[in-house]
Amino acid sequence: MSDGATGLIETEAGAGPRHGERRRGIDRVIVLLEALLRHRAPMRVGDIARMIGAPRSTTYEIVNSLLEAEMLENVGTEGYVYFGRAMHLFGWAYSHHNAHYRRIIETLDRMAAETGETVQLCGLRGNKYIVLDCRDSSGPFRISSDVGVEVPIPWTASGRLLLAHMSEEEVKDFIPPGDYKLPDGRVIAPAEFFSDVALARQQGFSETAALADRFTWCMAAPIRDGHGAINKTLCFVLPVDTPEARRSELLALLCERARALSLAGS
Repeated sequence: MSDGATGLIETEAGAGPRHGERRRGIDRVIVLLEALLRHRAPMRVGDIARMIGAPRSTTYEIVNSLLEAEMLENVGTEGYVYFGRAMHLFGWAYSHHNAHYRRIIETLDRMAAETGETVQLCGLRGNKYIVLDCRDSSGPFRISSDVGVEVPIPWTASGRLLLAHMSEEEVKDFIPPGDYKLPDGRVIAPAEFFSDVALARQQGFSETAALADRFTWCMAAPIRDGHGAINKTLCFVLPVDTPEARRSELLALLCERARALSLAGS
């Protein structure tokens, strides 16, 4: 094993052009996997090639290698491929061997069971908001979110907390102008959003009503890392007509559990 590892290092550190080609190949693998993740459904190889702007022959070569590694698998009989069981094992390894993430998942399970409400773990991916994990409401009014779907930051309560470390100018540069337009055509004024970010920074939580969905009330509390930075949030997604007393009760619980999950000062 040691000899094999040494040989790999020597090959990659050797001739410049070969090293560059290998890096470009790795980049294409990443872009291909990202394309499948965003599409959220099996695709034909030709469609993947068009989506990522790569030669069809190169895309087939990458897909065949990923199929052999079980990172992709064939779906049906018409040439579709999607993520394979090796990807499940990578995710399993991350969630089961990251002690802090295990605590977060246990908290999501417990909060959903205690409250019957939709509970989410949220974060950023580039300049978009994503739900990292979710436990759906058990009540008659079911609110659910697609894990991993990228959403404009201004549409979310969490986004106001996740940008709380930025100055107004930094936020302006970070948010694409089109992301202030809501699904129903309404537009959030950038100045209003900047004020919301400042308020979230000051009060240590954020609430929004009827933004991405007119029927929901969202509340988020920060999960801080060991340096005090906010890179994840704990959230409730409630029916918009939830009584104020109930919202206050849930917000207090949310902030308490998020503080317990924070690593700052621990």
